[in-house]
Amino acid sequence: MLASRSSLRRLRPVTGTALRGSLASLQLQTRSMAGTPLSILDPKGSPTIEDTYSKMASRLAVVRKTLNRPLTLAEKILFAHLDDPTTKITRGETYLKLRPDRVAMQDATAQMAVLQFISSGLPKTAVPSTIHCDHLIAAENGSVKDLHAAKVTNKEVYDFLASAGAKFGIGFWKPGSGIIHQIILENYAFPGGLIIGTDSHTPNAGGLGLLAIGVGGADAVDVMAGMPWELKAPKVIGVKLTGELSGWTSPKDIILKLAGILTVKGGTGAIIEYFGPGVESISATGLATIANMGAEIGATTSTFPYSEKMSSYLRATKREGLAAAADKFKTNLTPDDGCEYDQLIEIDLSSLKPHVNGPFTPDWAHVVGPDFKKTLKEKDWPQNLSAGLIGSCTNSSYEDMTRSAAITKQALEAGLKFKVPFHVTPGSEQVRATIERDGLIEIFEKAGGSVLANACGPCIGQWNRNDVPKGTKNSIITSYNRNFAKRNDGNPNTHAFVSSPELVTATAFAGDITFDPTRDTIKLPNGKDFKFASPVGKELPPKGFDPGEDTFQASPEDSSGLNVSVDPKSSRLALLEAFDRWNGKDLTDMPVLIKAKGKCTTDHISMAGPWLKFRGHLDNISNNLLIGAENAETGKINEVTNIITGAKGKVPEIARQYKASGVSWVVLGDENYGEGSSREHAALEPRHLGGRAIIVKSFARIHETNLKKQGMLPLTFADPKDYDRISGHDRVSILGLKDLQPGKPLKLLVKPAGGGKEFEIVVNHTFNDEQIEWFKYGSALNRMKAMANCISVSSSSNRGSTSDTVLEKYVD
Repeated sequence: MLASRSSLRRLRPVTGTALRGSLASLQLQTRSMAGTPLSILDPKGSPTIEDTYSKMASRLAVVRKTLNRPLTLAEKILFAHLDDPTTKITRGETYLKLRPDRVAMQDATAQMAVLQFISSGLPKTAVPSTIHCDHLIAAENGSVKDLHAAKVTNKEVYDFLASAGAKFGIGFWKPGSGIIHQIILENYAFPGGLIIGTDSHTPNAGGLGLLAIGVGGADAVDVMAGMPWELKAPKVIGVKLTGELSGWTSPKDIILKLAGILTVKGGTGAIIEYFGPGVESISATGLATIANMGAEIGATTSTFPYSEKMSSYLRATKREGLAAAADKFKTNLTPDDGCEYDQLIEIDLSSLKPHVNGPFTPDWAHVVGPDFKKTLKEKDWPQNLSAGLIGSCTNSSYEDMTRSAAITKQALEAGLKFKVPFHVTPGSEQVRATIERDGLIEIFEKAGGSVLANACGPCIGQWNRNDVPKGTKNSIITSYNRNFAKRNDGNPNTHAFVSSPELVTATAFAGDITFDPTRDTIKLPNGKDFKFASPVGKELPPKGFDPGEDTFQASPEDSSGLNVSVDPKSSRLALLEAFDRWNGKDLTDMPVLIKAKGKCTTDHISMAGPWLKFRGHLDNISNNLLIGAENAETGKINEVTNIITGAKGKVPEIARQYKASGVSWVVLGDENYGEGSSREHAALEPRHLGGRAIIVKSFARIHETNLKKQGMLPLTFADPKDYDRISGHDRVSILGLKDLQPGKPLKLLVKPAGGGKEFEIVVNHTFNDEQIEWFKYGSALNRMKAMANCISVSSSSNRGSTSDTVLEKYVD
C-alpha cells in the first residue's frame, strides 16, 4: 500500500523520525535513527537535519583549515557538501565534487531522466528524489476541466512516472499538486541545504537560505545513482540590500532591477548572494521570488542568510524541528564577517521603484512611469493590454495573492471589473485551498478573473489562447519570470512584459500597459476618478495553511514485485539507445546545419508548448530541433539548405537527411547560446540527429554542461569576431581531438562554400579530464554504465550481468 501525504503527517508526532534500510550496493552510510527528518515525506532511513548539519559542520572545519579565510554563505553551503573537503578551491576554476541532499524533477524533464536512470540498471535512488506533475497541464477552460483533460491526455506519461517512482523509491506528486518549486519550498527546502532540480527555476528554493541549482536530467541521474555531482566553483556576486520595501514596491522589483543591471548573462558562472539589513524585512516567499528569477540573469543560483522570516515560514509549514535546528546552526547559515565577493552591487529598497521588464527579454528594465510611457511610444509597442496573468512559480505565494486580492477588492468596491482577461495560477494545492478558504478566489472571480489549474500553464506556453489570433500584435503583462518571443502563447507578436503581481492586477483594471498606480487614475462609470491605495497583504495565513486535497504518492518499502511499463508502439515514451562512441579521429568536413543569429534560447532550440507531450520520446521530439532559431544567412526561421543536395527544408528535416547519409554536422551560434530552461532535450536532440559540435560566442551554463553530458563538443570562438568569418554554407573540421586536454584550444579548419581558400580558427572549450571521458565514451551515461559494468565484473566474475539484462529486469 502506498503511503499518502496526509497519513504521513498524522504519523509524524508518533514517529518523530523517518527510517529506511540503507542500500549497501549504493554505499549509503547508516544514518541515525533519532532526529528530525529533512522531510516527513521521504522514505524511511533518509537523512535527519541533525545528522546533516553535523556532517556539514565537520566538512566546513576541514575546509577552513585549507582555505584559512572568511567564507561567503554560498561557499559555506557548497563546501559543506564537498565529497572531499580537502579539495583546494579557486573560484571560477576548480571543479567541485558535491553531494546534494535531494533531487527534484518536473514531469516534462523527469521522463528523460527516469529513462536514463532505468538504463543505469540501479534498483533504487541513492538520495531522496521526487517527481512533480506540473508541466503537462494546458490552460484553456478553467482549473477543473483543464486538470481533467490533462489526466486523460497524459495518462500514459503519468502512469509511467508513477510506476517508476514506486519502483525506484521516488516520491510522486500527482497532477494538480502544484508547481515543483512551490512544492519544494513548502515541503523539502531547508536552510543550508543543497538541492538540484531538472528545471532552471529550481533556485526558487533559495528563499529558505539554501542552494538550489537547475541541472539537466543526466546530472540528476548521476546523483540518484549515488555519484558525486560536478560543478565548477562559481564566483560569488554580492548584492547588499539596504532600506525597506514600501508602497507598490515588492520583492519582484529587486530582481527586475538587478536583471537590468546584470543582463541575461551577467550572472553566468556565479551565485548571487544577497545580504544586508534589507534582507531581514522580506518574507521567505518574497526571497524565493527573487531567487527564482535569478535564472534570468544566468546565475547558477541565489541565496540569502538565515532570517527570522525563514524560521516563521518553516513553522507555518509544520517544520518546527527544522526551524529549531537552523536556529542553533545559524552561524553556518550566514556569511563570515570580512568575506569577499567577486562583484558587489547595492540596492536601496527605500528608493526602489516599481518595475516592468520586457518585451521579449527579461532584462529590458523600465521604471513604471513617464519614461516607460515615452519608450513604449518610441518603440511602437501596443499600449492597450490584451491579458493579465499572475501566479506561476515566481509569484504565487499567499502573500502575493493577498496583495493582489486587496487591490481587486478596492476596484470592486469602486464598481470596476477587469478590462481584459485576468488569469490566476495558484502555485500549489496548499496555496489554492488556503486562498479559497479565505475568500480570495471569490474576490478575483467577482471581478471577472479566472483561476487556472495548479500548474505552470501559460508561463511555459501551456496556454491554448483563442482570444487573440496568432500573429496579431498585442501586449500582455504577467508576474512570471520569462518573456521570450512566443514563450507564453506561441504568438511571435505578443509583447510580454514581466512585473509584480500587484502591478499586473492594477494594470488589468486599467487595460493600459503603461498604467502607473502611484500616479494614474481610472475613470469610473459615474465620471469620477479612482486611484488605488497601496496594496497590503499578509505574509502567512492567520488561520494556518489548508493542505487541500492529498496528491502525494510515497514509494512502498518493498518494490521488488513492481515493474515499469513502456509500450514499444508509444509515440510519447521510448527507451533510450546508447549514443555511438568517438572513433578516435578528428571530425572532418562537417556541414554547418544552421548559423543561428541573435538570441537562441532553449525555447528556440527545443520548443515547449505542444511539444511537451514528446519529452519522453527522443526521436519524436527531435522534430522540433532549432525550429525557432533565425538563420543568419536568410533571416528566416526554420529553413536551411542541404549543402549536399542544394534543397531547402526545415532544420530537423535537413539534419535527418545528413544523418541518413552518415554525415555529421555542426551548429554556429551567437552570445549566451542555450539560455533559459534547463531542458536537456536541447542537447539530446542535436546529438540524436547526428550533430557533433555547437560552436558559439558564449554559452549559458546549464546548456553547456548538458551538451557535454551527451557527448557533444560545446566550443567557443577564441575571437568572437570569427563568428562572422564562417557562413551557414561552409564545411568545418575540428582538429586536435586526439590530444584533447583541459585548457588546450582546438582548431577549426573552415572550407568556404564556393571554393574559397581554407582557413583556420581557434576555438576554446571548458572540458576537464572526466568530461573528456564523456566525449570519448559517447555520453556521460555510456561512461557510467561502463564503469558500473567494470565494478560488476571485478566483484563477481560469474555474475555476467550487462546493462541490457538489468534493463529487462525492470522494464516490461
